[in-house]
Amino acid sequence: MRTRHGLRVLSVYDGFFSGGARIVHSDVLLGLAEGGQHHRVLSVHGEVHREATRQRMEDDACYRALTGAGITVTSLGRSARDGGGPAPFTGPELADTARATADADVILSLKEQPLRLLNQAGLPRRPVVVCLHRSDPENQGGALHELKSAIADGTVAACVCCAESTRDAYAAAGVPEALLHVIPNGVDLLRFRPDPARRLAVRSALGVPATAPVVVFAARWDAMKNVPLFLRSARSWLAREGRGHVVMCGAGMEAANAGLAAQLASVFGADRALAGRVHLLGVRQDMEAVYAAADVVALTSSWGEAAPLCLVEGMMCGAVPVTTDVGDSASIVSGLGLVTPPDPDAIAFAWSAAVADRTALTGALTASRERFSRTRMIAAYADLLDRVVHDVRDGLRPGLGG
Repeated sequence: MRTRHGLRVLSVYDGFFSGGARIVHSDVLLGLAEGGQHHRVLSVHGEVHREATRQRMEDDACYRALTGAGITVTSLGRSARDGGGPAPFTGPELADTARATADADVILSLKEQPLRLLNQAGLPRRPVVVCLHRSDPENQGGALHELKSAIADGTVAACVCCAESTRDAYAAAGVPEALLHVIPNGVDLLRFRPDPARRLAVRSALGVPATAPVVVFAARWDAMKNVPLFLRSARSWLAREGRGHVVMCGAGMEAANAGLAAQLASVFGADRALAGRVHLLGVRQDMEAVYAAADVVALTSSWGEAAPLCLVEGMMCGAVPVTTDVGDSASIVSGLGLVTPPDPDAIAFAWSAAVADRTALTGALTASRERFSRTRMIAAYADLLDRVVHDVRDGLRPGLGG
């Protein structure tokens, strides 16, 4: 019987674009492939235009990591834009999908959006594990309907929830609790760690003094991230902290984004001295270095978050997390950072408190590293996939054995 060390797994992505879910899922695939499973990826879109950024599959860091490790990645070749409605799938697209699914023992759907493709009639039936990474299932267009349809059809064998808030939200939305399995996000602890050399290098490149307090905001240009709240908090903090600097990175966090430029102008006005201490880095491939340069990793999201990867990665690099109470954020940073109301002055005061407490929190951050280990996460995925395949082959209903 083919189990963990020969399992053929197909992952289906809606596309390759900047975001924590794709980073986590791609890292899981790399770890499972290292353990002997056979993985390949099918992407519905070959490029996407979102967060004010054109993002081609071949330019994406996750794509390069997967293909560099020998994992085959193919695409249906579609192009997607923000707000554009999905076109019907063509015969050739369905034929490509059928060939990919026929060669798999189990399918991983990165979030529920790919189920629109996997629910098409005539495709080979394979057990599907849906990987859920948000806490607002009702705010995903038609994706929740596609998930429920796949469950009713008996296609979905399990759902991986990256957070307790995800499990609770999808259970409340009508997904059977027996299908919902929580596997918290983990990161590569060898990559994400405090590093004085990286800290100095990034600060030097930005012209930031070695002893200046630095707040990092790693997010994509999306309403859920509440960038206006972050900018108002940044202005309040920079006005108080005369040596402070703010770093913004992620898709759309660059001067070329007209929307961000307009918000910066609205918040900072003519105060160029304060605005000059805001650094826009866009998408970075060296987030371990950016976080190592920070004293605080900030999150100001209003909804949708589950287990924000930026908080975990930042903490593991020695930055103190300061977050609004969204998803599992409060439990993630408990004893390690601060939770704030969505108020700019309160957030600014919390950033200052986090900078002051950073040395005192170093021990707790160090002691938490095993909890956020990539190794633990990958082992949990491997166990779940084994159980799913065994249950299906033994004729058990989805959800049993877990």
